[in-house]
Amino acid sequence: MTRALVTGGAGFIGSHLVSRLVDEGYDVDIVDDFSRGVRDQAIGALERSGHVRLLELDLRSPDALSGVGTAYSLVVHLAAIVGVANVLSRPRDVLWDNVRMLEGALSLARRQRGIERFLFASTSEVYAGSLEHGALAFPTPEAAVLSLPDLSRPRTSYMLSKIYGEAMCRQAGVPVTIIRPHNIYGPRMGMAHVIPELLNRARMCSDGRLEVYSVDHRRTFCYVEDAVETIVRAVRSPRCEGETLNVGTQFPEISIGELARVICDVVGRNLEIVPLNPTAGSPSRRCPDISKTVELTGFAPQVALEDGISRTDEAYRAMADTPAA
Repeated sequence: MTRALVTGGAGFIGSHLVSRLVDEGYDVDIVDDFSRGVRDQAIGALERSGHVRLLELDLRSPDALSGVGTAYSLVVHLAAIVGVANVLSRPRDVLWDNVRMLEGALSLARRQRGIERFLFASTSEVYAGSLEHGALAFPTPEAAVLSLPDLSRPRTSYMLSKIYGEAMCRQAGVPVTIIRPHNIYGPRMGMAHVIPELLNRARMCSDGRLEVYSVDHRRTFCYVEDAVETIVRAVRSPRCEGETLNVGTQFPEISIGELARVICDVVGRNLEIVPLNPTAGSPSRRCPDISKTVELTGFAPQVALEDGISRTDEAYRAMADTPAA
């Protein structure tokens, strides 16, 4: 049986990826400290499958992974300190701890007897400095020159930890693939994200007015099922070794105001969209060029935006209707 270890595997993308890896024939060890991941029905079902072991470890500890073994062919590093609140309130921890956690995961990968791939989840935020300087093409290819913003700003800490992380992976001496996820959404992502947050407020709206921040900011959105398919193909393809890949969708690129209208249609509410000020620090545009990813993986995203939002809405409503264990 092929073995994989996924750090941050109890989180949003992680749990979907672990489920898919089990379907692909892997036994999977999830490493998570549950600072963001949740012990819910999805994690319980994975544990009961007989193919998933849950290791509650704090990856900030230098020896956290010292005893997990040397039989992994795949190591996926998703764990990171994320979130605007963390970035603004403790930027040093974001920088320091993200680097420490990655070093632990890379050290583990170097100890494996038959490591076939190490996958590092970077971020679309690495393009933020270039966007700020007006030097970013759209759609944005992976080869875009990365420019740095003002390093004294707390908000740069997450982006900088990921740029440095990409460099660490390049020098680690293991077969690596780096991904830069762009606006992945779907069931189990939590409420602090634009699609589930707008879905909830659109359903709960009592005065016919849906207030929306950053209505003119433009994004593309990728349903988590498509993102996971891309990731699995990337880690199993020899063509993707050594590559940096955008993971997301290139079309359709829509404004947040247009997204709000789609969400209103999904929930069956004819609401007035009330524009609010742009969110401070939010990029005005984010659209990845995924042509390289499609070429190397042989897969292009399949789930249309309205369909993905409908699936997400159904999952959240089903979760709300499920009695607590």
